[in-house]
Amino acid sequence: MTRLSVNINKIATLRNARGANNPDVIKIAIDCERFGAQGITVHPRPDERHIRYSDVMQLKNIVTTEFNIEGYPDERYLKLVLDVKPAQATLVPDKPDAITSNAGWDTLKNASLLKEVVSALKKSGIRVSLFVDPERNMVEGARKVGADRIELYTEPYASTYLKDKEHAIRPYVEAARIAGELGLGINAGHDLDLNNLKFLKQSIPNLDEVSIGHALISDALYYGLENTIQLYLRQLKD
Repeated sequence: MTRLSVNINKIATLRNARGANNPDVIKIAIDCERFGAQGITVHPRPDERHIRYSDVMQLKNIVTTEFNIEGYPDERYLKLVLDVKPAQATLVPDKPDAITSNAGWDTLKNASLLKEVVSALKKSGIRVSLFVDPERNMVEGARKVGADRIELYTEPYASTYLKDKEHAIRPYVEAARIAGELGLGINAGHDLDLNNLKFLKQSIPNLDEVSIGHALISDALYYGLENTIQLYLRQLKD
């Protein structure tokens, strides 16, 4: 079964707009799990414009499913992750001021950095996933630096899906095939929604996990959080 991890960054963005604690990020995380989510994802950025480092420390003792912390592996991120010891650390190549992730790692050019970071995280018992584009050499590079999983960057798939879904999915199917042969787990994320998620799942049966935030939280404005999580879980059924 493909697991659904809910990225709660947008909840923190809404909270931070008013400076108080409404909505309550911690309560939302608890509710997401209660409503069926099999994981909670956060991406704390240095400017703390959404998830704060203090949120992550609180969530450490609250999340009972799978806790996934995304981020660029600078000194601050690594200290946080090694203190919290989540189930999974997803490394992304974002610059600190990036609005959102917009490309995967070049796992060849950054092999030295990634190998060192992956080794340190795995020694602490943390599963490591690398955010990559659906390209053979990037997937192979992830395996060479010791990653446990890759997270396929799915924005190109999502943007092309309505025009030609068969063309859109093709590189992802191939990347997943290569990852499977190399013994890598497969995650996916970015711009996945109720329109395109089911086809992705059907096309990549060995998909371990999807991380979804923006679309899911947006849908929750119309359908309610509990119902929305159930709608997404339905798309992931075998």
